[in-house]
Amino acid sequence: MAADHSPIRKRLHTHVDRLAGLIGPRILAKPETITASIGYITGQWKEMGYEVRQETYESCDGPATNLVVEIPGKSASDVIVLGAHYDTVATTPGADDNASAVAVLLEASRQLKDVMPRRTLRFVAFACEESPYMSMGSMGSQHHARQAKQHGEQIVMLCLEMVGYFRHEPGSQKVPDSIPKYLHWLFPKRGNFLAAVGNLNSWQLSWSFRRGFKKASRMSLFSICLPEKIQEIRRSDNSSFWDEGYPALMLTDTSFLRNPNYHQPTDTPDTLDYDAMTEVAVGVVSALRRLAR
Repeated sequence: MAADHSPIRKRLHTHVDRLAGLIGPRILAKPETITASIGYITGQWKEMGYEVRQETYESCDGPATNLVVEIPGKSASDVIVLGAHYDTVATTPGADDNASAVAVLLEASRQLKDVMPRRTLRFVAFACEESPYMSMGSMGSQHHARQAKQHGEQIVMLCLEMVGYFRHEPGSQKVPDSIPKYLHWLFPKRGNFLAAVGNLNSWQLSWSFRRGFKKASRMSLFSICLPEKIQEIRRSDNSSFWDEGYPALMLTDTSFLRNPNYHQPTDTPDTLDYDAMTEVAVGVVSALRRLAR
């Protein structure tokens, strides 16, 4: 008998509705939106029984704050990071980008709360992923990855980046411009899958993640590791960890390659597929269980 995932679906919808529907655009220029976002994420984690650590640093626009919770493993320095940015650009309420990912982050941490992992599980809500912070070196994930490197932590990272928009029509999926045309046949043509994208150094993580994900989820998973000269694969928090030499995967619905609402006012909660998001959450939890053993 299949497990009843309806409570997970309901909570995912609630998280997206609160962040994108109620709070809306989440930018440093409107501090009240960041305060509200921090308050919501913190409140959810405290309700689960986590102790929330604020990791504040100086961005190019002033103080910014990552939010961190952990499930300690046998080794404090052997860490699996699951992360998602909670900010948006000013033009969008950011349901897919990136409330969908924060919702899955929260739900994964809920499902795993009582595990006893060998490797430490760390869940991070990152500040300042969106432009202009990436080009200015002010991303929350850059700060976190640099600190981890300085502390000698051994990390593998899973980056949740837009995980809520899915389509089944032929031609609903585009191929990155950086991919040579003679290779386009290798890529799916329908936007009904989750992509797990790594750099070449992340192939072992990609294999382990895939085995764990497919054990529990019915979601189609397209796993690929590419050279970093393919620009599109560096457009999220995974790149911050690659720059420090850590294996990392971007887990994504492929953003602008599929979702016409990317960075638009139309990126609203009603455009997302919460049944598919539930399958993403279930698969990510299963993969984390495997990785943490």
